[in-house]
Amino acid sequence: MTTITKNSKIYIAGHRGMVGSAIWRALEAKGYTNLIGKTSKELDLRNQQAVYDFVKQEAPQVIIDAAARVGGILANKDYPYNFLMENMQIQNNLIVPLIN
Repeated sequence: MTTITKNSKIYIAGHRGMVGSAIWRALEAKGYTNLIGKTSKELDLRNQQAVYDFVKQEAPQVIIDAAARVGGILANKDYPYNFLMENMQIQNNLIVPLIN
């Protein structure tokens, strides 16, 4: 079991979104100092190899998944399968490096 401290390396996927940015602010307010965030241009979470390489290089002790592909009401209505599949891909890509 890993003990999490205020300087533990924590990666917040989706740190610029509504949920991820709230998590970031809450952790900062509690004194956590080693938070990592990558934009979708810096790290495509749909790319399994890119995520694996990032996790291997950065070695975060904690990964918080607040990332998701989102659209407006119309996009969500018109493309529910696409959104679901991409979000599951993001989730799975963040989980796999942790179990390998």
